Amino acid sequence: MSDLFKSHAARPAGPAPVPAGSAGTAPVAPAMPAASSCCGGHGHESPPAAGATAVDPVCGMSVTIDGARHTAEHAGATYYFCCAGCRTRFLADPARHLAPPAARPAPPPADPGAVHICPMCPGVRQIGPGTCPICGMALEPEEVTLDHGPNPELLDMRRRLWIALVFTVPLVALEMGGHLSGVHLLPHGVSRLVQLALATPVVVWAGWPFLARGWASLRTSSYNMFTLIALGTVTAYGYSIVATLLPRLFPPALAALPGGPPVYFEAAAVITALVLVGQVMELRARDRTGDAIRSLLRLAPATAIRVGAAGLDEEVALSAVAAGDRLRVRPGDTIPLDGTILDGLSDVDQSMVTGEAMPVARGPGDAVIGGTTNGAGGFVMRADKVGRDTLLARIVGLVSEAQRSRAPVQRLADQVAGWFVPLVVATAALAFLAWWAFGPEPRFASALVAAVSVLVIACPCALGLATPMSIMVGLGRGARAGGLFRSA
Repeated sequence: MSDLFKSHAARPAGPAPVPAGSAGTAPVAPAMPAASSCCGGHGHESPPAAGATAVDPVCGMSVTIDGARHTAEHAGATYYFCCAGCRTRFLADPARHLAPPAARPAPPPADPGAVHICPMCPGVRQIGPGTCPICGMALEPEEVTLDHGPNPELLDMRRRLWIALVFTVPLVALEMGGHLSGVHLLPHGVSRLVQLALATPVVVWAGWPFLARGWASLRTSSYNMFTLIALGTVTAYGYSIVATLLPRLFPPALAALPGGPPVYFEAAAVITALVLVGQVMELRARDRTGDAIRSLLRLAPATAIRVGAAGLDEEVALSAVAAGDRLRVRPGDTIPLDGTILDGLSDVDQSMVTGEAMPVARGPGDAVIGGTTNGAGGFVMRADKVGRDTLLARIVGLVSEAQRSRAPVQRLADQVAGWFVPLVVATAALAFLAWWAFGPEPRFASALVAAVSVLVIACPCALGLATPMSIMVGLGRGARAGGLFRSA
């Protein structure tokens, strides 16, 4: 891909923070004259110092004032932009980009009526959000849009992770501290009750999404990693509750131990916390892959200049342009849509599509591509393709489909994951039978501990997610570096 795409992909999500008391005014380097500012400041009353920079109010990039190609005047102030696309978006709604970050309208949430799909199981589609019945992952919108608000699942998982850590850290210190140092902070009976109190919010509340997904996988016989997570945590937590509250149900040899039978509260809590860490990392990776697609979408301007029947120009939203409309493209503007030049001559930078290092000459009858950058000349063009039919929209569609396509190694991982869950359960059952038949006394207690250990040690298993997630992250990183993949 071109340097144009790379520059867009590397930009921060918004303008840089502004100092208190100067909302909309970018910080000024000491070398600049006191009367000058940029991006929301006041107009330059004296020439800026050599090498002085301004902040693009749309994307937050630093722009060298001397020789800047894209500028705009608003309310008596001069603003500088990294490209024509940012300038066009600024002119369409200056108040939105000049408002302090806290006063800017929040991005709208995902459309509940949109088609949602599973990022791991492309065949799962439904209207509105939900969870995948096969792998248990949260569904995400099929189409990536620029109206991207905070991911509610990521926010929820992050909140659950922090709560889990608050309770898990003292729980581990309480249980494992005695094993490591030999000094028990609390009497055995009191310690077990405190561990029960600390582990309950972690397993029941923080780990509730995993328990719900695990139960759904058992109900539909679609075994996945959440099946093992639910089995491991519920087994360890349930066994520990019985050992704490009803120790007499265990054989006398275990019940007579100091404090009673061994408990695994810390194992259930640590498993839950570790899986939450993995979920947060995974959701963040998925958000970043979506950022690469949104970087492509930002190449298209938000508005276009339509030439009316009387020859008058009017600025309209890009979605209002229909095929056959005449559009005016000014020097330095981003070409809004695919079309044909009717009048005028210019050089067009098509590197974002073709990789050509030099702009190409374009005149009447020549085709131009939406998202490319016009040079020093102006022209009038006819819009031939709009919406999803443009080349840029098709590129975005290809990248989106590639992120959801499945490589052969993914199918192998799915097959292994499908067999792994019943294999772990069968191994736990065999371990129980073997220890019960041939183990030392007390045999039943030893067999129960062995079976629980197998279920706990096999949880969590990220085999079903490791391969697809690595491919998704690789596709996203490649897109941000300028390389696009058409399939997995």
